[in-house]
Amino acid sequence: MILHQAKVEQAINSDDRGRFVKELCVARVRGGGGSEVPLAMIRKRSAEESGTRASVLLIHGYGQNRYAWHLPSRSLANYLAASNFDVYNLDLRGHGRSRHLGARRPADVSEFVREDIPAAVEEIQRLSGPRPVFLIGHSLGGLVSYAAAPSLGDAAGGVVSIGSPYHFCRGSWPLTLAGYVMLGLDRRVSLGHGALALKSWGEVVRLMRVFVESPVFPLPIRGFLPGSMEPAVLSQHMSLAMDSGSITVLRNMFLAAAEARQSGHRLGGLSGFAEDFEAMDRPLLVIAGTADDLAPPASVEPAYERSRSSDKTYRAFPQGHIDLIMGRGATRIIWPLIERWVTRRAA
Repeated sequence: MILHQAKVEQAINSDDRGRFVKELCVARVRGGGGSEVPLAMIRKRSAEESGTRASVLLIHGYGQNRYAWHLPSRSLANYLAASNFDVYNLDLRGHGRSRHLGARRPADVSEFVREDIPAAVEEIQRLSGPRPVFLIGHSLGGLVSYAAAPSLGDAAGGVVSIGSPYHFCRGSWPLTLAGYVMLGLDRRVSLGHGALALKSWGEVVRLMRVFVESPVFPLPIRGFLPGSMEPAVLSQHMSLAMDSGSITVLRNMFLAAAEARQSGHRLGGLSGFAEDFEAMDRPLLVIAGTADDLAPPASVEPAYERSRSSDKTYRAFPQGHIDLIMGRGATRIIWPLIERWVTRRAA
């Protein structure tokens, strides 16, 4: 359902601007007893073109929202729309505009997989036609894409994952240690099922950017490579894209990582979906950042290695976690890579 439509002029990157048709769309997950979960998507198309090459669905990561893909001064969503794609930028339940419409935090990350993505794809095909939809996910959004794509059948055109840790925590001792601390604490004093206020951390980073990017910053995890983003871009991301994360989802991801060290468990906190993903024969592009302190290549590349897709690609770039989609280098290398890759598969 389209709630609002307008023509806008917005930035693609820096001084590069474009004119777009912007729509606020709502997909609805139908639950028991007639209840519904509203999911908000911002749809963008070029105002200069009459048709589009393909439909793409952007799926943000843990504790973020649709602004992960679209900032006032830099927007991958607008770049793809200007490249003649029909772009849908989704707020998962409990995040961004979906939360404002009444969609509460998930009880389990599998709700994203079983309900949110199928409902979003169904609405996209209703609005844009029955052609396949390409899923593009960052971080947890990539894992959700892996897990959801097999059940979509021919409705999934392919999957692009960016900084998505198939083996969560692998290659990162700080994350492994954080997991032990969180799980140990939770056994003694329940951490509950509330929200983790990542927006507050974003404000700290925004206000103390110079210190956070300096060599004397004491924490081993920043979430981005220092100097990879202009101050304005980093500030906008921390102010707009940082949202609230579910403590339940994070607990489950750390539990899965702990199990993985003993049993070989994979696909983040979505282990029950791993076998179907690995058997799926759909185009797959896996992108990792060699400086990513949240999802290092050791945790990302196994998705490519274990996939039996006849059309799969793995690429690694000298980027961190956030700057894989919003860094200077991303605009020159990763954005065009995604555009070319989807264009060829859509054709």
